[in-house]
Amino acid sequence: MKKAKPNPKANRNILLITYLIVGLFIGMSVYLGYFIQVQSEDVINNPYNSARLNSFEERVVRGKILSDDGSILAETIISENGTETRNYPQGDLFSHVVGYSSMGKTGIESLANYYLLSSHINPFTKAMDQLADKKSDGDTVVTTLDKTMQSIAYEALGDRKGAVIAMEPGTGKVLAMVSKPTFDPNLIDEQWEDLVNGDQTEARLLNRATQGLYPPGSTFKIITALQYMREHPGMYNDYRFGCDGIYEFQRFTIQCYHKTAHGEQDFEAAFANSCNGAFSSLGQELDLTGLKHLSEQLLFNCEQPISIPYSKSMYVMEDGAKEWEIAQTVIGQGSTLMTPMHNLMLTSAIANGGMLMQPYLIERVENINGEIVKQFMPAQYGELMTATEAKGLQILLERVVTDGTGSALRTEAYSVAGKTGSAEFEKGKETHAWFVGYAPAENPEIAVCVIVEEGGSGGKAAAPIARQMFDAYLLH
Repeated sequence: MKKAKPNPKANRNILLITYLIVGLFIGMSVYLGYFIQVQSEDVINNPYNSARLNSFEERVVRGKILSDDGSILAETIISENGTETRNYPQGDLFSHVVGYSSMGKTGIESLANYYLLSSHINPFTKAMDQLADKKSDGDTVVTTLDKTMQSIAYEALGDRKGAVIAMEPGTGKVLAMVSKPTFDPNLIDEQWEDLVNGDQTEARLLNRATQGLYPPGSTFKIITALQYMREHPGMYNDYRFGCDGIYEFQRFTIQCYHKTAHGEQDFEAAFANSCNGAFSSLGQELDLTGLKHLSEQLLFNCEQPISIPYSKSMYVMEDGAKEWEIAQTVIGQGSTLMTPMHNLMLTSAIANGGMLMQPYLIERVENINGEIVKQFMPAQYGELMTATEAKGLQILLERVVTDGTGSALRTEAYSVAGKTGSAEFEKGKETHAWFVGYAPAENPEIAVCVIVEEGGSGGKAAAPIARQMFDAYLLH
């Protein structure tokens, strides 16, 4: 009887199937490990997984939220009869960024929900709590928020509507986030009906810092300038424009703020003086497809790296747009809308050499004894522009303060780079006032964005608020 000859092809197929099964097993094991270590908390903390989180509430007393210096921003008070009440000792000072935990959850109360309902106390103590049918103490969330900076932003904005945000451009650490009008989270339950169905122009529950959409006004000239620089590498400083306060073309006119005549302007001077005529004129030369692509590269019309609810900034101008739409869009008017947080991220990336650091609000999580459970670290989001492009924009932003509309920020104590803006939004109403910038200009430590609704001039209404923020951070 003849022996069957080995079939090399069959053996090879068996070997391939074996490798495939082993590879799938390894892949599943790696993904399971990744899921447990990285994604499991996000899944548990998802609002759609409320049943799982509700089970945590039955066993854990919701933990504290603290500012970076240990001040209590939120805590749970237990009465003698066992009733739990969420208390916000700072009142409305941190209302939008910290949020509330009844009537739904917002702000850090939502972002850190999983950590606040987790308990990393001693296992023996936890076991004794369970035997005694007693809730364990939840973990404490320590935020990146600076109480002093938050207080200054709150007081500087006063009773005006708008937002103030401060962030470290080199780390993404959010130092302050104020939105007004505000509300007292201690009274959220009893005032809910009025907050939701009351005066809609107030929109007190809206976090204007991340959800408010505004015409960017002249702060958009940062993007227009970058597109012009890209299209005229090494030659953009050759640009010249004679400004008499009113730019006329076809049947339309574009006015500089208060019809100010800037005279002969080169590229840097036009940016520093925020000359609408110059930018409307050079905008007619731009590649509109390139401008839209750049805008989307700079986070318009896309998801943004923000961990609390936000609105997407919108850029809608397409190739083939009419001259009037171009003239409006390149100076931050028209249909373009932007959030203050987006404006701050863009400016922070410029300050950081083109690299955007992902903004974050939680510094660490501690157990009830102060032992660190989880530490959060700075993380890069991505390069929004090259270092060379960022340097070119840094020069322009410095000129705004030294020679242009940002004169309110001139000081011998430190240098500032930034951009003012006055954004029209409704005929017959005063413009929104913008300022976005960073300091010190040569070695940025802090970036600030301010918007004052119907504040008028950015240089007069928004820049002085930013000045107070810079002073507090750099001089004290």
